[in-house]
Amino acid sequence: MNGRAGSTPALADVAERLLTSARRCGATDADVVVVEGSQLEVAVRQGNAERVKQARQKHVGLRVFVGRRSAVGSSADFTADQLEELADRTVQLARTCAEDEAAGLPAPHVLAREVPDLALFDPGLLEVDASRALEWAGRAERAALQADPRVRNSEGGECSIHTGEVYYASTAGFAGGYRDSSVSLVVIPVAEQDGAMERDFWYAASRHLTDLPAPEEIGAKAAARAVRRLGARRVATCEVPVVLDPETASSLLRHLASAVSGSAIYRGMSFLAGRLGERIAPSFVRVTDHGRLPRALGSKPFDAEGLPTRRTAVVEEGVLRSYLLDSYSARRLGLESTGNASRSAATAPAPAPTNFFLEPGELSPEQIIGSLTRGFYVTELIGFGVNLTSGDYSRGAVGFWIERGELAYPVHEVTIAGRLQEMLLAIEAVGNDLEFRRSVVAPTLLIGKMTVAGT
Repeated sequence: MNGRAGSTPALADVAERLLTSARRCGATDADVVVVEGSQLEVAVRQGNAERVKQARQKHVGLRVFVGRRSAVGSSADFTADQLEELADRTVQLARTCAEDEAAGLPAPHVLAREVPDLALFDPGLLEVDASRALEWAGRAERAALQADPRVRNSEGGECSIHTGEVYYASTAGFAGGYRDSSVSLVVIPVAEQDGAMERDFWYAASRHLTDLPAPEEIGAKAAARAVRRLGARRVATCEVPVVLDPETASSLLRHLASAVSGSAIYRGMSFLAGRLGERIAPSFVRVTDHGRLPRALGSKPFDAEGLPTRRTAVVEEGVLRSYLLDSYSARRLGLESTGNASRSAATAPAPAPTNFFLEPGELSPEQIIGSLTRGFYVTELIGFGVNLTSGDYSRGAVGFWIERGELAYPVHEVTIAGRLQEMLLAIEAVGNDLEFRRSVVAPTLLIGKMTVAGT
């Protein structure tokens, strides 16, 4: 397969030259990933530019196989002599490694046969300079500071823009590339009342500039989130229903994505190891990984081994149907790759989610909150107290206490705790407010009972 549409000849030439050199140096098989791109990051605070960072980078990564021995090398130097040296060095390194029966490239018949256009690249972002990005960040921060008199300070506004190109080729017969881009904007205001201060944030991210909300909209929402936290208090330790807003529900989905990763499964480091075909959540829960959603932040036309990305039903009607697999983890588990290989130039492929999401339900967040006599609505999680092997879960939390179906008052300095296995089974409602502002996302989520540890 040869899918060079959208890629510059320079990247294709680098890949082909390196594959040829690897074969000449003794590799039985090899693959190459070449990445090139630019990154612009700016930050403002109180209307003043605090940071402007602009960089252009290029890297090439080579993976070689000498029989069942393998190694990875990388370089930022694309000159012919350096590519030859990289190939020789990486092959020599592979010869010193132990054999691994699961090592190897995917079979040619499973490789992608086309490189579909998923609208991942916005050429207009190439024209955005630092002054324009600073203007957007400044407008977002200014909108936050003007939204409410209690917003008296700010940790700043930031704008980030990426444009790049990826090219992959292997001796198995695949060669293809694509361009991508992204733009993000975040603002972090600080609200103050009676000597107490609370901070919060809001952000947006997209592949295309036209999909990004206006900076003023982002700033106003960030301000509203900060102001509503004023007057926060602690609550007594109890067991109550817990509602996770989309941001915190997405955090739970990230833990699930890690737990279904083939690497964690074959190592026995996931509470979901060996549980394919078992019920892990109520029948209305559906979790999907989809690598070909147009314009989505996690989309790509093929994975880091040249396999086509696809839609994978991970949890269907509450039953665990699939792990996320690359070729290596699939061989270790006696399964087939799901097209989820991911890599940087300096690392070997490993399974990772593309667009991983909890499919939305029918209830609005207001309906979910309104159904509760008493509970805790979580808007921020703090810390990393999660053990994927045992499922133990304990994290600091900020949010609002629910009384008689209403948000009664803000809450801080508490911890929510449980076990991931039990939390998934205790899901009682899924909201209709799914938004793809990250690659791993979820709508509002109601968990029937968790421990809230406070005073």
